[in-house]
Amino acid sequence: MKTALFSHTDCLKHVEIPGHAEQRARLTAVLDAVRAADLDLVEHTAPLAKRADLLRVHNADYVDQILDNAPLEGWKQLDPDTAQSPGSAEAALRAVGAVIAAVDGMMASEYTRAFCAVRPPGHHARPGTAMGFCLFNSVAIAAKYARDVHGLSRVAVIDFDVHHGNGTQEMFWDEAGLLYASLHQEGFYPGTGKADERGKWGRIINAPLPAGTDGTAWRQAYEEHIHPGLQDFAPELILLSAGFDAHRDDPLAQFNLDSADFVWITDKLVALALETANGRVVSVLEGGYDLAALGRCSAAHVEALGKA
Repeated sequence: MKTALFSHTDCLKHVEIPGHAEQRARLTAVLDAVRAADLDLVEHTAPLAKRADLLRVHNADYVDQILDNAPLEGWKQLDPDTAQSPGSAEAALRAVGAVIAAVDGMMASEYTRAFCAVRPPGHHARPGTAMGFCLFNSVAIAAKYARDVHGLSRVAVIDFDVHHGNGTQEMFWDEAGLLYASLHQEGFYPGTGKADERGKWGRIINAPLPAGTDGTAWRQAYEEHIHPGLQDFAPELILLSAGFDAHRDDPLAQFNLDSADFVWITDKLVALALETANGRVVSVLEGGYDLAALGRCSAAHVEALGKA
């Protein structure tokens, strides 16, 4: 069965301030590399998310702020790292809509794996605030949606972006049926993700690793700290916050991974999904700021999603 690829040109309407790391060129680099790899994909146009779906994790006042108070020109600064342009709200709605549509198609058995090539990213977005380049938390929304609409009991988000997904963790903290696991650089932005942050039900698994971590240590951390908890949880759906900024060439972090490491973890997670989730994996683009490395890693990751 083919892997689904979700994207939309509206994701290019989120125009960051010149010189900002999270630029439109990131999405172009990902899509160019994935399409050039000649993979067995079926492409889908990402729909707009509904306001009701945003409210599954975000506060109504915050949703109104982003959707109804966009600047008519230029930028509105939302936090020190995140600005909103006239097209940002539409881009963010497409990003969320892509992940929700991917879950719907998966639950309808149209495909078993999907990759959402979208922006802005989402895993830092908190219930009531934008943060770290992120407006709406796409993976957290989709996880809640899968439980509320499709009746799944156990949904897991695995986050291998080099930055800890503080927003997703916060949204999952009190949820027994949602698991969040993260491999990330220790003591780095946004400052959360310590190993003792476990959540009300012990469904938060953090594996912070020091700057300079290479693929061997990164893989070992997954095997020792994350995989056993995932197996015990037995997720019925796996969502991936797929950040590729742990690559050695990335300018915003200090890990030393290469594309083979992202293939390895993708293989591991697909294998687990085949055991517990009928193979269902939805991957969502998060970080990655060296364009060449981002393209290579994305294409390798999508190819690995479709292997089994």
